[in-house]
Amino acid sequence: MTKRRRVPAMAPEDRRAALIAATIPLLREHGTAVSTRQIAEAAGVAEGTIFGVFPDKVSLLRAAVMSAFDPQPAVDAITAVGTRLELRARLRQVVRTMRAGMMANAKLMTTPRELMADDAEFLERMGERRGRIQSALAAIIEPDRDRLRRSPEATAQLLMMLTTVSVFRGGFGHGDEFNDMDDDEIVSVLLDGLLVRPSPPPDPSTESAP
Repeated sequence: MTKRRRVPAMAPEDRRAALIAATIPLLREHGTAVSTRQIAEAAGVAEGTIFGVFPDKVSLLRAAVMSAFDPQPAVDAITAVGTRLELRARLRQVVRTMRAGMMANAKLMTTPRELMADDAEFLERMGERRGRIQSALAAIIEPDRDRLRRSPEATAQLLMMLTTVSVFRGGFGHGDEFNDMDDDEIVSVLLDGLLVRPSPPPDPSTESAP
């Protein structure tokens, strides 16, 4: 039998953070079926330690979901792309970053419905999360404002929508139609539209006389 790894004594807030960090990957793998024993083993503590920090399992899972959807890592990663690259290259990097984050949390998307369906704080935080990520995207797009037919904010919103439907099966009710989109296609659809090639110019010989 593998001996459980013990961690040194921690302050309550540090212990809380450690338990949340240990819970997130288990929640991604097992959903709400994850047991407190599994969490305790991953954190290297006795199972009873969890209930010295959280009143019950649901409280820990709710805190883990909140942490998993913290927008700051995504905002930092988007901001780190900077604006020195050409717009298309910039957006490819941003899409790659967003898709990685969304894929990591893909299995968590249904969990909030079980734990937080009527949680006003969680819904408010998710709205704030979208707003902060969208603002970070708009800042990346801002230098090319004059090249776009829509504002950087609207462009950022469209980019988030395209990225989301490329990751989540059945996203926005569209089945699997967009699940094969890669980073390049997402950026191309955003910047170029859906035409594979430009329409040929009209043939003057076929035009009607005024």
